[in-house]
Amino acid sequence: MKRPWPFTRPQPLVLTGIYLAPQAGEAMHAVEFADAIGGLGLSGDRYCENRGFWKATDACQVTLIGSRDLVRSRRRAPENQRERLLHGHHRRNLVVGGLHAQMLENMRFRIGSAVFVYRKPRPPCGYLDRIEGTGLCRALGRQSGICIEVLESGRLTVGDTIELIGPR
Repeated sequence: MKRPWPFTRPQPLVLTGIYLAPQAGEAMHAVEFADAIGGLGLSGDRYCENRGFWKATDACQVTLIGSRDLVRSRRRAPENQRERLLHGHHRRNLVVGGLHAQMLENMRFRIGSAVFVYRKPRPPCGYLDRIEGTGLCRALGRQSGICIEVLESGRLTVGDTIELIGPR
């Protein structure tokens, strides 16, 4: 399916959040920058360190969600959970402003000095409700993030723009 976006986008896409958790089930922590390690993920994050919940069956090196997906999810979330989605409780590593994450399908892109490639959708599972509270899994829904892989190591910083390189 050919999309008119991304090549006609009027405003740049911007990395608005980076979140890491050192172990499965631990709280996500916002950081200002992270080092992406080729073939592994984000330094200091559970999946890069092989300590994620899904490490044996369905791990992603890095997960990404678009701010548009978060807006939709906040409308659908239980009232007591809405604010939490703004502070990493979606359990995605990267938040990109002005985008639905699925728009990156089949794309390679640069954030900071690191290069990534889209791999697959990453819908939430029941594990999210167990560690973050009932209702977040349903609120996020099926279109709530993607798995991406690190093709080239580098540093990414909140505020970096996303540069589309082309199809994978």
